[in-house]
Amino acid sequence: MSKVVVPVRYPLSQHSRATLSRAIGVAEEEDADLTVLHVNLFHDNGHVTRSELKSAVEESFGRLSRTRYAVRTGLLVEETILEEVAAEGADVVVIGEKQVSRWREMVRRLVDDPDIATFLDDELDCKVVTASLS
Repeated sequence: MSKVVVPVRYPLSQHSRATLSRAIGVAEEEDADLTVLHVNLFHDNGHVTRSELKSAVEESFGRLSRTRYAVRTGLLVEETILEEVAAEGADVVVIGEKQVSRWREMVRRLVDDPDIATFLDDELDCKVVTASLS
């Protein structure tokens, strides 16, 4: 069974809604399970619960079947997302266009070539889909 992971901010921003909308479409196209992920940062005072995340998503998109909600805590958002993608064995990760530069910087620290799609494909065997606001 295919798996799609989509990291989002909470509360859901306009960009997070666009990214989530794209991920829902990808999950439907791929007949895949969807994991909606939020990362609480260690140094941040706000901690979102899984039920808060689920309520916010369902308020915007209605009840989503085959959807799992995950909240993780980490020092770096991108690193925590990579860990979740690996743990899930995800086939696709959908990220917002605003996240691409942050991912590129993180990948640059790990390897010489900052091509996110190639890095994730090589390291995690998953496809990256970038969602735009338009």
